[in-house]
Amino acid sequence: MKRSMRARVRAYLEHRRALGFKLLVEGRMLEAFGRFSDRRGHRGPLTKEVAVRWAALPRRSDRLYRARRLEVVRTFARHQSALEPGTQIPPRHLFGPAHRRPHPRQFSPEEIEELMRRATRLAGSLRPHTFRTLIGLLVCSGLRVSEALRLKVEDVDFAERALTIRESKYRKTRLVPLHSTAVIPLQRYHDRRRRLFPLSETFFVSEAGTPLPLRTADGTFARLREGIGQDQRPPRLQDCRHHFTCQVLLRWQRSPQGVVHRVDILSRYLGHSHVTDTYWYLSALPQMMAHATRSFARYHDEDA
Repeated sequence: MKRSMRARVRAYLEHRRALGFKLLVEGRMLEAFGRFSDRRGHRGPLTKEVAVRWAALPRRSDRLYRARRLEVVRTFARHQSALEPGTQIPPRHLFGPAHRRPHPRQFSPEEIEELMRRATRLAGSLRPHTFRTLIGLLVCSGLRVSEALRLKVEDVDFAERALTIRESKYRKTRLVPLHSTAVIPLQRYHDRRRRLFPLSETFFVSEAGTPLPLRTADGTFARLREGIGQDQRPPRLQDCRHHFTCQVLLRWQRSPQGVVHRVDILSRYLGHSHVTDTYWYLSALPQMMAHATRSFARYHDEDA
């Protein structure tokens, strides 16, 4: 009896995860692909036709979403082709590139203040404090949203003014020092959360004292941002990381020491695997390019 596509997917995910890959989003996508294939009555090795049909769903999805779905199936198909003759690997870039970096969005001081005010007005005994503290931490530390939500109480060292980020992207653990002004709000939130949920091990929690899900955090932020920045792309929670990074780079760029020899420090602080990931902000932000152009013009005039 031939195995179902869901069984193939499960075997693949077990193999990759045993090697240390988490495959959270990719895993959910592949499980959905397996269910789709089996419901259609597909039998035998993976084919281009079933992969493309699944990747093109739902009909109103954008090109980038379809491209990402197809890329996930392509990776699975390459693995299967070594195990199962007849497996077809879907064409690359059928829907275009699968990755596109959005331009980093900068918050104005007024926008940050308004987001914090709106968070304070949220309903609940802890929710207002949770989101006010979460947004403040993201803006001043540049953490990934997932890193902040996974923080344990033991990861926040108030005495040393530092956070321990455990096994984040690429399974790296790093220490993130904080400014003293960031520690006071964290301590206040911690004291309030501990009074309500003394047994909770997670730092940021829901109204029920359970770990705050990413979906809930994104959904709440979507309500908080309504009407903010109508003349540009609506802000996302992860834009707090972009804002922090750009502010640091802009400040360094305007300083006498410059930015070039300090990017490596920022790259390690952010948990980037490659310094080029940090350099991307230099080319993505118009203010930085304008400043670089002016600096080059002055250098050229002096050298002339």
